Amino acid sequence: MSKKPRLRTVEKSLPPFPLNEFPKDFPFILGKELVYLLASKGKAILEGSEFESIFATCIGADWKPSNVGLDDIILGNTAWGAKTVKATKPATQKKVRLISGRNSPVYSFGETIDTHHDPNAVGKSVLEIWNERVSAVREKFQNLRTVVMVKSNDLTEVVVFEFDTIRYDPELFVWEWNKNGNLRGIEKSTTEHRFTWQPHGSQFTIIEEIPEDSLLIKIKEPKTLNKEDILKALGFDKTWISVSKRS
Repeated sequence: MSKKPRLRTVEKSLPPFPLNEFPKDFPFILGKELVYLLASKGKAILEGSEFESIFATCIGADWKPSNVGLDDIILGNTAWGAKTVKATKPATQKKVRLISGRNSPVYSFGETIDTHHDPNAVGKSVLEIWNERVSAVREKFQNLRTVVMVKSNDLTEVVVFEFDTIRYDPELFVWEWNKNGNLRGIEKSTTEHRFTWQPHGSQFTIIEEIPEDSLLIKIKEPKTLNKEDILKALGFDKTWISVSKRS
């Protein structure tokens, strides 16, 4: 009986876990981090960079912020970019708008852009810039993903999901200028609005559907830690502080 050969290259390309199937203890670690954040800060504020760090902790990855923003979290042959989005009710949210950097044809191609320009030509340039970024990162990592946290205003309810970070074929989209002077990218096959690009600031936004099987995590809101109690537990006194004047 013939046996299938074992291919090292194939085995090495496997990601740490299947897409959108987080490790078993992931939601509990994430929940613990959120409880600590609320208790220590006393405010429901979670910045994007904080989520990057927390997500890296939850999956045992390295957090290495990059200029591109697509590969801030690294685990083996897989890299992630991370996004946070606010929603009144994360559990029922259907779509999210993900701000995905500044894509400026003016900078990249030396063009001046306004609503008198052919929207499809401008849209193609915008996607080409995005595609180049993705290609540059994919040269270093065999798997590239985006992880998204949809968070309630008080951070007691969050939805987490991920998707493959991909290049977009410009031929699959048609573009139009809207009444606000922004460029909208429409997917031809579904007529769904997928992209928005703003000439002023060159902000590029990707619209993603939230998968039905996304992870929904709810936590009990903790009491805020008392600042003076914490300092007392640390044994803090004035000798911890050195004061002088610059010479």
